[in-house]
Amino acid sequence: MAGLLLVAGTLTTAFAPAAQALDNGVGRTPPMGWNSWNTFGCNISESLIRQMADAMVSTGMRDAGYQYVVVDDCWFNPSRDSAGNLQGDPTRFPSGMKALGDYLHGKGLKFGLYEGPLDKTCAQYFNSYPGATGSQGHEAQDARQFAAWGVDYLKYDWCSPTGTINDQVATFAKMRDALAATGRPILYSINSNSVHAKTGPQRNWGDVANIWRTTEDIQLSWDTGQTNGYPMGIKNIVDVTVPLAGYAKPGGFNDPDMMEVGRGTLSDAEQRSHFALWAVMASPLIAGNDIRSMSSATLTILKNTRLIAINQDSLGLQASSIVADSNQRVLAKRLANDDVAVALFNQSSSTRTISTTASAIGKGGSSFTLVDTWTGAATTTSGTITASVPAHATVVYRVSGGTTGNPPTPTSGTLVSASSGRCLDVPNSATTNGTQPVIWDCNGAANQQWAASGQTLQALGKCLDAPTGATAGAKVQLWDCNGGTNQQWTLGTDGTVRGTASGLCLDVDHNLTANGTLTLLWTCTAAVNQRWSRS
Repeated sequence: MAGLLLVAGTLTTAFAPAAQALDNGVGRTPPMGWNSWNTFGCNISESLIRQMADAMVSTGMRDAGYQYVVVDDCWFNPSRDSAGNLQGDPTRFPSGMKALGDYLHGKGLKFGLYEGPLDKTCAQYFNSYPGATGSQGHEAQDARQFAAWGVDYLKYDWCSPTGTINDQVATFAKMRDALAATGRPILYSINSNSVHAKTGPQRNWGDVANIWRTTEDIQLSWDTGQTNGYPMGIKNIVDVTVPLAGYAKPGGFNDPDMMEVGRGTLSDAEQRSHFALWAVMASPLIAGNDIRSMSSATLTILKNTRLIAINQDSLGLQASSIVADSNQRVLAKRLANDDVAVALFNQSSSTRTISTTASAIGKGGSSFTLVDTWTGAATTTSGTITASVPAHATVVYRVSGGTTGNPPTPTSGTLVSASSGRCLDVPNSATTNGTQPVIWDCNGAANQQWAASGQTLQALGKCLDAPTGATAGAKVQLWDCNGGTNQQWTLGTDGTVRGTASGLCLDVDHNLTANGTLTLLWTCTAAVNQRWSRS
């Protein structure tokens, strides 16, 4: 058993996540590139993709790090050939897919393609493209075809309401293994959420893929009010993805979907926030705009070298939450040279002063340099990190100097009840607000993985929550993370988990030990049914 420790008010853990990153040698930092879907949907062709490749070179995006050109849905002939092989659409891609890959490689770029693990791709599922040419039953054959074409990146999209999460894992793993068997390094990108229960946040997919979608599809919107459902705005995606920071590592990253920068509707501040937050969250930076005709303002955002350097840092860490409420977020990302990137994100509709300290982000000492990643301006501070941040904007500083410890990095593990040896469990992996955790036989499943981030405990993208005004006997529950003190917990040296707002402890009802016994809040006594350990 590894212990859960309280360090400077922060829950930290001393164990490794159960799932290991896919060891295929690629995706050691988040992939950067361009994808056809957001702007063009099914309206793609060989000529269009070549023009985009040319623009990636001429605009300097390739040299800034954007490598992958990903041809999304609708590139294929609606029918396989007589041997069951996939074919490019002969009208749209008359030179064939290998020729397209060769063209991209000749430009110093990498070739990405889209497929689906079931019988149909998403466009086919929604009857916007003919045929049924998904990879189901053709995994090894299709993987060999991709390798022969020179594919470097596969986007693999579950587009069906059918299948349990275990079905998804097994099915996605078939293509993972088929790609590995080709001997060609191919970055593997999966989306488990299309037309399906939102399974993205429910497990660490790093044992299956290099990048995995956390939410429904992104839309050209700031805030749609969705927790995780269609349509998803920028802010909504951030809310889901921030609590999953413990899953990110070289070779495996949370994917909050392609970027909407440069596609209109979003304000300049929102577009800058979008890019800055994707950068500090160690997210793939996959542009989705028409890069042939983008404005200088768009190009300035997409080519911000300071933010790209933070995104591409070799440690592969996702920024952790320091402060979060309905008005603001403070995120911190430790970097390989002992600097720390700090994002001050204003979620509110008016300008706010947002502040944190060097010590809160893991820095010790008395003198620090702050470099504004938007302006390049450098200032010094003895410890206060602050900015006046316009509505929906994000200020990111690179903080150097002093000594660097570890900002709170959430790491998942189980909470084991001392009275029964059973684990704190989210029944049936339900993520509805108000779901009451129980104890259950420990099995390592995602619904028993609790990430310590700041003073929160998070499972399946939700926070352990005490109802406002809770008294002894109130249920402990899952709820959307909101930064409130009723979602803050302190682990005592006696093993108790005490709520900051209520002063009550996480308790197994009546000291029962059977599977399914409810947990609740009770006056802290340090009795055996209030003691928990991490494994």
